[in-house]
Amino acid sequence: MGVRMLHGNLLQAAWLCCLLAVQVHSCPGTCSKCSGPESDQCEECRAGWTLHNNTCVDIDECGTELGNCPSSSYCFNTEGSFECRACDSACVGCMGSGPARCRKCASGYRLTGSKCMDVDECSDRVLACQGLDEICTNTDGSFRCDCAKGFSRKDSVCVKKQLPSSEEKGLFEDIQDDEVEVLQQMFFGVVICALATLAAKGDLVYMSVFMGAVAAMAGYWLSDRADRLLQGFLKGR
Repeated sequence: MGVRMLHGNLLQAAWLCCLLAVQVHSCPGTCSKCSGPESDQCEECRAGWTLHNNTCVDIDECGTELGNCPSSSYCFNTEGSFECRACDSACVGCMGSGPARCRKCASGYRLTGSKCMDVDECSDRVLACQGLDEICTNTDGSFRCDCAKGFSRKDSVCVKKQLPSSEEKGLFEDIQDDEVEVLQQMFFGVVICALATLAAKGDLVYMSVFMGAVAAMAGYWLSDRADRLLQGFLKGR
């Protein structure tokens, strides 16, 4: 029993020594070689870091030739490295993010103050859209020409839409009420003239029909005028 306990204690002591050794010899993340675990005990640094007073300091690659990015992007420093980030859409070349860091304004933008701002072509140009049936719509850095309501584009030209046959208007669909009244009076006038011609021959039947039609027309005309006079009188009051 005593031998087993001694063996167990020795095993635990060995594990403890290993852990202490690892802790003693572990270096900060920025160091590739060190004399201790503290950040100011570095002897050599990892890539992207430089040694200064036994401390590994991040290298700003954007301030050196290492941070070489394409013309349409700018250098952005990160810990131990750098990134090339795209310029704003308003820029042709830039020194940082946003429209205020442009080297030059892109087409469709102009320098306003310190920023490259979108040009509103629809108000800036006299005829941004050449077609008479087109409507100009401003977009970011450009514009587009849309066909007006009731028109559709065909072969790059806006043409008027054709109504389906089922939606075509009838002959008398747009006729007004006063026009209907005139047509009614014209119709009654033609009928009365026809009856008068037949009555002139001396036929009693046609004469009776003619007189009845005249009386009906006169009654309708007088009643219509009477209603109008009464409505005018009431409005006048």
